[in-house]
Amino acid sequence: MKTTETPAPLPAESGATVSKIDVRAERPAKRKREGNVLNVFSHGVLIIWAFMVVMPLLWAVMTSFKDDSSIFNSPWALPDKLHFDNWARAWTDANMSDYFLNTILVVAGSLIGTLVLGSMAAYVLARFDFPGNRFIYFLFIGGMSFPIMLALVPLFYVVNNMGLLNTIHGLILVYIAYSLPFTVFFLTAFFRTLPTSVAEAAFVDGASHSRTFFQIMLPMAKPGLISVGIFNFLGQWNQYMLPTVLNTDPDKRVLTQGLVQLAASQGYKGDWSGLFAGLVMAMLPVLAAYIIFQRQVVAGLTAGALK
Repeated sequence: MKTTETPAPLPAESGATVSKIDVRAERPAKRKREGNVLNVFSHGVLIIWAFMVVMPLLWAVMTSFKDDSSIFNSPWALPDKLHFDNWARAWTDANMSDYFLNTILVVAGSLIGTLVLGSMAAYVLARFDFPGNRFIYFLFIGGMSFPIMLALVPLFYVVNNMGLLNTIHGLILVYIAYSLPFTVFFLTAFFRTLPTSVAEAAFVDGASHSRTFFQIMLPMAKPGLISVGIFNFLGQWNQYMLPTVLNTDPDKRVLTQGLVQLAASQGYKGDWSGLFAGLVMAMLPVLAAYIIFQRQVVAGLTAGALK
């Protein structure tokens, strides 16, 4: 009996097949190496950026507990002891307590007014079609691009003629007008992402437009309200130009004006340790607000992409 021998594969034919497999195997490995390089580069940039942001804040906090001689002689060294009298001196002698209270009153009133009026205008522009809808919307967008410096002189005379100059409520109204364009722009896009079926169901059940807005749509827009509220809070808390022009009464000054006054009150003999203590006082509420609401801010900014 003869056995049939299986012929060996030809080297020429097998060589072509192996080369294709090797090329396909190298592509995922190459992509993986490129992804690792990109991750290392992006993480390095983020680390450098975090260092550039965090270090000045830590240095300001550390300096607020030093005395004036240590600030100039050893600016990068840790304080020999914690000088809490810097904070007490800035709070009482430099009238930072009064400036802090005025700032809280102005920012709280303007923030509430901005969110209420801005959310109502944004809801109407996002949900209802009427003649002039797009025109009003683009007017708000145009207000975002208008430089506030060009309006300071006419704004001063308008506020003065209304009898609101050097008043807390006058500054609140100006802050609201200053913050409304961005608020309406942001919340209009956010209200468009909310489902319309919930509002339609409320109308079927007999709810009015105002009740539907305040009890149904406004709670659903909570992430967007928190996000735009944080941005407005940052802008209004750090506002310096508007109160400088419209608020010249020393008893009605806000924190930004108080810090400038504290820095310039004694010229070159300024209270530098008290100045850094006042700076940290003005900075802490902003940091606390962002740390508390950081999740809501991210949720509000990404909600439109999850429609």
